[in-house]
Amino acid sequence: MNKSNLTKSKQSDFFRKFSHTISYLVGTPGAFIIALTVVIVWATTGPLFNFSDTWQLVINTSTTIVTFLMVFLIQNTQSRDAKAMHLKLDELIRAVHDARDKLVDVEDASDDEIKNLSQESSSLQQRLSRNKPVP
Repeated sequence: MNKSNLTKSKQSDFFRKFSHTISYLVGTPGAFIIALTVVIVWATTGPLFNFSDTWQLVINTSTTIVTFLMVFLIQNTQSRDAKAMHLKLDELIRAVHDARDKLVDVEDASDDEIKNLSQESSSLQQRLSRNKPVP
C-alpha cells in the first residue's frame, strides 16, 4: 500500500470511528437533555434580549449548523451499517441450501424487480400460511 492510500485509509478509519461515536452519543438521553436545556436557556433569555433578531438568529444559526453536520455523520453511519447488514444477510442466503440466490444483492435491483420479488414473497407467504396446521 502506498503512502497516499495509507493516509486515505487512516482518514477513512478516523472518520468512521468519529461518526459512529458521535451518532451514538447524540442518541443518548443525556444528549437530549443537553439540547433541551439549551433551548430552555435560549427561550428564557428572550425577554433579556427583547426577543431581538440577533437573539433569534443565535438559535436558528446554531441549529442549522448542527443539523447540517449531523446529516453527514448519521448518513455515514447508516450507510456503513446497511452495507454490513447486507453482507451478513448475503452470507446467510448463501449458506442456506433452499434460499433463493437471486435475493443476494437485491439492493441493486430496480424498483420493478423489487416490487416483483415482494409480490412473489407475499404469494409464497400466503401459500405457506394456508398449508400451515392450526394449533
